[in-house]
Amino acid sequence: MEKATFGAGCFWGVEAAFAQIPGVTATAVGYEGGAMQSPTYKDVCTDRTGHAEVVEVEFDPARVTFGQLLDAFFALHDPTQMNRQGPDWGTQYRSAIFYHGEEQKAQAEARISELTAAGRYAPKRIVTKVEPSQTFWRAEEYHQRYLEKRGLASCHI
Repeated sequence: MEKATFGAGCFWGVEAAFAQIPGVTATAVGYEGGAMQSPTYKDVCTDRTGHAEVVEVEFDPARVTFGQLLDAFFALHDPTQMNRQGPDWGTQYRSAIFYHGEEQKAQAEARISELTAAGRYAPKRIVTKVEPSQTFWRAEEYHQRYLEKRGLASCHI
């Protein structure tokens, strides 16, 4: 099994979408990329911790590739919006790929270059940050599988 970590706005809908992909064996929502130790949702929502809301994806690379997960990531949100997705705004909603190893970094950077060269988002530019994986702080339990627990299939993403 391998891990991938993505920030694409509010983590509820992002988690629900990744959980549906064949080959994804587990998902968890949490916070990554900030300075505070053990941040809570309330802390992150202040927009002062530097954390992004993220989904940590565990996947079987024999069934789904990191490249396929990247395709899903870019299809799930607007990577041209700086620090926001839909009605949600703040640095915690930034578009980010926290890579686990140099191969993931290379693939993420290559995909951004391909999408840019193809003009997929023109005239806007992709603002997705590609950063090394840091400490993943698991969000409070009530956030895990939030939509599923409420019988919802999706949210505004």
